[in-house]
Amino acid sequence: MTKKVKIGKITIGGGNPVAVQSMTNTKTADIKSTVSQIKRLQEAGCEIIRCSVPDIESALAIKKIKENIKIPLVADIHYDYRLAIESLKNGADKIRINPGNIGNQERLRDVIKIAKSKDAAIRIGVNSGSLKSNINYKLKIKSKNATANQMVASLMEYVEFFENENFSNLVISLKASDVLTTIEAYRLFSKLRDYPLHIGITEAGTELGGIIKSSIGIGILLSEGLGDTIRVSLTADPEMEVYVAYRILNTLGLRRRGIDIISCPTCARTEIDVIKIAHKVEEMTKNIALPLKVAVMGCSVNGPGEASHADIGITGSKSIGVIFKRGKIIKKVKKKDLLKEFMKELNIIIKENS
Repeated sequence: MTKKVKIGKITIGGGNPVAVQSMTNTKTADIKSTVSQIKRLQEAGCEIIRCSVPDIESALAIKKIKENIKIPLVADIHYDYRLAIESLKNGADKIRINPGNIGNQERLRDVIKIAKSKDAAIRIGVNSGSLKSNINYKLKIKSKNATANQMVASLMEYVEFFENENFSNLVISLKASDVLTTIEAYRLFSKLRDYPLHIGITEAGTELGGIIKSSIGIGILLSEGLGDTIRVSLTADPEMEVYVAYRILNTLGLRRRGIDIISCPTCARTEIDVIKIAHKVEEMTKNIALPLKVAVMGCSVNGPGEASHADIGITGSKSIGVIFKRGKIIKKVKKKDLLKEFMKELNIIIKENS
């Protein structure tokens, strides 16, 4: 159980639902493009958005961006403490900093002072690739993973500095591109403090590899009760990050949002193109928020009976397409009309539950 921290209108920690976060890849100073992307991410289910602030124009743009979005905004700051201050003055609900590259202690105190005045949160983000060479903090407990120990020791130096400045509105992240190092770092820190954790695997990779790494790393941590916000970091469209995040949460039974697709792996019995149809169904339904199970099955063996727990499903033979609900066939249609008729029936379910 972590302490509660408020980020705009969202409270994380303290048993609140795990919040889904993503990050824009537009130029933040391009207000129109950034707002447009954030709105698409909002529709996909993103609950906290982070924007990089590399220059003063980006920091000033936060004010206009905030006026046009509905979710909390986190300003991502590196190297220049003045950008953190300007971001907070312009309405950032939280800033993300690595104190090791933000400047000396006096500059950190200036950032803390403005964060206090704005009742804003600060995420201390430590990455395995940007650790200080002179870490003085001595851990009383350690992991077998040396890099994880270094990450946590570095982080604890920062945490104790913030605590000495009477600032505890903190969120913590300890990310590495190595899954096991990330897991060990979070496990170790959770034994030392109870600040809410933002979890993820940094630089996880392209869509396929990144999803695998993120699902394993984030999944293990969440299954152990660690994690209050998550970001699936992918070299891909940010909307995919949100989609995958909810799939992870749904799989672990922590959140219920969106379509859960059940599909058979195909075999010699299939008489419809299950792979093609399953991908089309996934694309057609990915922005539906209502939690439903949808089945795409290939034959009578793995058909309505096997997928009787699905809210709605489709299968077919050489000549016809079949639509079923809860294992009962409700409609037989021409194969060319299968997806169109499926969407009609799915929309009926959505309307009945809205």
